[in-house]
Amino acid sequence: MSLALRNDLVVDKTKRKKRRELSEEQKQEIKDAFELFDTDKDEAIDYHELKVAMRALGFDVKKADVLKILKDYDREATGKITFEDFNEVVTDWILERDPHEEILKAFKLFDDDDSGKISLRNLRRVARELGENMSDEELRAMIEEFDKDGDGESSEQLILLNSL
Repeated sequence: MSLALRNDLVVDKTKRKKRRELSEEQKQEIKDAFELFDTDKDEAIDYHELKVAMRALGFDVKKADVLKILKDYDREATGKITFEDFNEVVTDWILERDPHEEILKAFKLFDDDDSGKISLRNLRRVARELGENMSDEELRAMIEEFDKDGDGESSEQLILLNSL
């Protein structure tokens, strides 16, 4: 194997490894979610606490998902999982997320009229829902960041392209 090819493989492995790690912020979010929803503070969470914690972290979990996690990780048959197990599950799920799919999901939260674009009206609504008091001028500046065709709106395709 040539040295150049070997170096490319090393670079690829490094990139892959880097992608497989959570940021410190993500690790803290997992810890915070566990602690917040461990309502009885017994350092383990049950079915209901697990379901709410997973949803708080942005996962659309179904009953079957939660039951499978409990079945796979509840080694002492207590009906609960520990932080270590929760951390392992959530870390795996976060690392399996498709960034483009996540961007599309977020885009759809703004694009409530299904126009494929984020208008000033869409952005104003979201800002109001989040309790942000922003002027139209500030909101327009946000849109202009991604408005490449000059129509005063940000389209889904342009936001996706800019995320690459």
